Amino acid sequence: MAHLFNRNVLLGVSGGIAAYKSAELVRQLQELGASVRVIMTRGAQEFITPLTLQALSGNPVYTELLDTEAEQGMSHIALARWADLLVVAPATADVIARLAAGRADDLLTTVVLATPAPILIAPAMNQQMWKDQATVDNMATLAARAITVVGPAAGEQACGDVGPGRMEDPAIIAAAAARCFESGLLAGKRVVITAGPTREALDPVRYISNHSSGKMGYAIAQAAVDAGAVTTLVSGPVSLAAPDHARLIRVESAIEMLEQCQQLLAECDIFISCAAVADYRPAVLEEHKIKKGEEQISLKLLRNPDIVATIASSEHPPLTVGFAAETRDVLTYARDKMRRKGLDMIVANDVSDRDIGFNSDINEVTVLWADGEQALARAGKGKLARQLVELIAGVLATRDRAGQ
Repeated sequence: MAHLFNRNVLLGVSGGIAAYKSAELVRQLQELGASVRVIMTRGAQEFITPLTLQALSGNPVYTELLDTEAEQGMSHIALARWADLLVVAPATADVIARLAAGRADDLLTTVVLATPAPILIAPAMNQQMWKDQATVDNMATLAARAITVVGPAAGEQACGDVGPGRMEDPAIIAAAAARCFESGLLAGKRVVITAGPTREALDPVRYISNHSSGKMGYAIAQAAVDAGAVTTLVSGPVSLAAPDHARLIRVESAIEMLEQCQQLLAECDIFISCAAVADYRPAVLEEHKIKKGEEQISLKLLRNPDIVATIASSEHPPLTVGFAAETRDVLTYARDKMRRKGLDMIVANDVSDRDIGFNSDINEVTVLWADGEQALARAGKGKLARQLVELIAGVLATRDRAGQ
C-alpha cells in the first residue's frame, strides 16, 4: 500500500465550494503518514476558516505572501523548500489559469513557482467551466509541465448542474499523492543499509558510542523502498520507527553489525554503509560495573573491523556506498577514503556545521564516484535520500551496462 511516511505535504486551498473537502484531505494525508502544512488563498477563507485547517493539521496556516514574521519576510521560499510535494485542492478555474500563465500574485502561486517539489492538482469547478476551451488549453499547459492531475469527478454540482467538475474524493487524492513517490528506479534490486551508531560495551552499565541519530540511514531505507527495492536495514540503537515495508535487523556492536551484513551479502545488489560505526572497542569487557575510585584510569581499546571495506573487498561485492562525516577538508578525505576502501561511491558531509550534523533533520552532502561528482543542496534528509537513491540507481545502471 502506498504511504506518505516522513513526507512533507504542502496543501494549497483555493476559493471554491469544494474547499470544505480540504479538511478531510488533511486527515487523509495524515493517515498515510504525511506532515501537512496549508496555504489558503483569500477566496478559500470565504468558504472555510484557517483555524479549522490549523487545528486539523497541527501547524499554522499560511495566507499572506509578505509575512513579516517569517525569516527575512520570505515565507514562500521557506515553504517551497520544506515541501516534498505540493497539492492544490481544490484547484479552481482561476487558479489553474494563473498557474498556466506563471503568475506569482499571491502566496500559493508564488510557492508553486518557487518549489522544486512535484505538484499535484485536483480541479474543481462548474462543468461548463471545465469544458471551456480556455480551461482545456490551461490544463494542457500544466500537463506539459509534468504537473499531476487527479479528477475531476462527475456528478451533481452545488449549482445544480450535472457533469464533470467535482473535486475528486479526498481519499483518492491522498492515494495519488502517495504514488508520486513511487519511482521504480530500483525495482527488484536488493539493498542493505546500515544506520545509527554502534555501542561498544565497557561493562554491564557503560558503553562507548557517538551522536548518530540514524535519521539519514532510515531516510535512505525509506527512499529505497519507494524506489521498489527489497530493503534490509541493519540498525544500531536508535529511537526511530522502522521504515514501512523494510526488514529491520537491530544490533548493538560493530562486530554484530558486520556479522549481519556478511550474512546478507549473498543476497545484496547495493550496500549502503550509513552507520556511524565505532572505530574502537574496549579490549576487556568487565563482568561487573566499574566502580569509581582512582582519579585517572586507563582504557585499552582495540580497533573494530571496517565494515564497508570488508564488504567492498568481498569476492563478489555489491555496489558499495560509504559515508564520510568530516570536520575539515571534507572532499579530500572523502576521495581518499573511497580509494583506500575500494568503494563505488561515497557521500561526504561536514559534521562541523551544527545545522546539518548529527541529530539534525536536514543535511547537505556531496556525492562522489569514479567519474562523477554531485553536490546535493541543503534539504530535509528525506528529500536528500531520494536524490541519493537516484544517483545510486544511475551508477548501478552504468555498471550493469558495462558488465554486459
